[in-house]
Amino acid sequence: MLAVLLLGGVVLFVLAYRFYGGWIAAKLGLDDRRAVPSEYLFDGMDYVPARTAVLFGHHFSSIAGAGPIVGPILAGLFFGWGPVVLWIVLGSILVGGVHDFGSMVASIRHKARSVAELARDYMSPVAFRLFLAFIWLTMVYIIVVFVDLTATSFLDARDAAGRETAQGTGVAVAAGLFLILAIVLGVLNARTRVPIWASTLVLVPLLFGAVAFASTIHSDGSYIPAFFADPKHFWIWILLAYALVASVTPVWILLQPRDYLSSFLLYATVLGGGLGILVGSAQGGLQVTWPAVVSPSDPVFQEVARLGPLFPVLFVTVACGACSGFHSIVSSGTTAKQLRCETDARRIGYGGMLVEGVVALIALATVMGLTFDAATLRRDPVGLYSMGIGRFMNAWGLPLRLGTMLGLLALSTFLLTTLDTCTRLARYVLQEFLGWDNRIPRNRWLATLLTLVLPAILVFLTYTTPTGQRIPVWRAVWPVFGATNQLLAGLALLAVTVWLKRTGRPWLFVGLPMVFMVSMTLSATFLFLRSPATATPVRVISTLLFALGILMVVEAVRALRHPNVPPEPAVWKEGVEAPARA
Repeated sequence: MLAVLLLGGVVLFVLAYRFYGGWIAAKLGLDDRRAVPSEYLFDGMDYVPARTAVLFGHHFSSIAGAGPIVGPILAGLFFGWGPVVLWIVLGSILVGGVHDFGSMVASIRHKARSVAELARDYMSPVAFRLFLAFIWLTMVYIIVVFVDLTATSFLDARDAAGRETAQGTGVAVAAGLFLILAIVLGVLNARTRVPIWASTLVLVPLLFGAVAFASTIHSDGSYIPAFFADPKHFWIWILLAYALVASVTPVWILLQPRDYLSSFLLYATVLGGGLGILVGSAQGGLQVTWPAVVSPSDPVFQEVARLGPLFPVLFVTVACGACSGFHSIVSSGTTAKQLRCETDARRIGYGGMLVEGVVALIALATVMGLTFDAATLRRDPVGLYSMGIGRFMNAWGLPLRLGTMLGLLALSTFLLTTLDTCTRLARYVLQEFLGWDNRIPRNRWLATLLTLVLPAILVFLTYTTPTGQRIPVWRAVWPVFGATNQLLAGLALLAVTVWLKRTGRPWLFVGLPMVFMVSMTLSATFLFLRSPATATPVRVISTLLFALGILMVVEAVRALRHPNVPPEPAVWKEGVEAPARA
């Protein structure tokens, strides 16, 4: 069953890329004769053309993060794997891929500006301000969740018998070595004539060597300074400092090479885990024991609180596994500034989302062989994923410990890359909102510091259930984060729909997914706001986000009543004669 679901999903994704992705590209009029922003706005800092493979790695690593792993696992645990599989496949093809592709093309047609600025151009200045505020607050949620999850992955853990269950120190060491290798790759690519294939042949094996080395490292946590009452707090401060520095460094020295290298970790876990599913299924060792549909009336929910009703909570829990508003900020924030030609938007935007759908299917598979009980429902998705990947890879001969370490490091790396990319994007948004010149270093540092203040407060708060049970920060924030993140996707689709409609282009292929996402996510957000399980600080921010979302919809409806406008002017490459109807 696992092999059939995985292969079926991959086949559908390939067909969707070939036919539906090609159809969308034709409707959007992709043309490599047009110059892209990385060419005519090149600045060596943010606007830097990147090779397709390098940029795919950056984009994929940035959008992947924990979303397509934690979301499908949580949804599979509480709703069953059946509806999750359907939403991952259909959502990636018809909603998420269209969202990423459309927002990327809209951005490069407008000097790689954000979807918020698109709202200003085609909706109103009020919509622009509302969108920026919504994006920035959503980024705060993402930073909080990913800081907490990354810090958790760096912690050693032992069971009641004293046996080690998580090599957090090894993961932290591997992550440090990984960053060093990324900087070396960045210097080689940007400051020497070493070809990318040569540096890849050297540094990728070193990366996997670092994983093997890290799997031998064990610690009792004594390296953490004694004045940290909770070891996790040590890593939280380290991660916040890292996000601060990484946000203001040139993209060529860390962002591009780090994400390029991390993509190989993701490819390894996808290919290794996928191969393990095929081999294990053929050997009869991987059986599906988790229910396809979990009944909400099951007695197990007397011990563990449910997430909520299938509709609409499923669609916000899976999050990045099918669609994510964060992707539109990456697409129009960093990726659009590095795209080297228009047709790369299909390869990186639509193709990247479909590959992320494969990641989500493999993540879901890690829970399908578990026993349905309250103890499993309480388990940490990070641990479930790493152990599942280790079990899959063990089917074709990789030692279980090494496979588990590879899965944990891959997840930790995706968390780390999304964390600092998100901080950089939030910095862009805040600078846009305040009108600060990005070319002034002081503005970049100050905008980053202001962005990190609220996450630094929220991540140290104590969160409890209505019965008084303490829960991890990420678990308390995730449901509302998922709802607001998906609402951001609906609003990004809204902005792209208005752009297409008002410039006389085909728009229903974006408009229909937009209506679905906005309706599902607004209803889910309202549901969470009414829930007594939602922590007060989270409820306050979410109420503001819900109000901003409603106001954005009102502004869009008003804009659609306005008369159409001419399409944006094209910038043609040197020596290219503009078409008569350009």
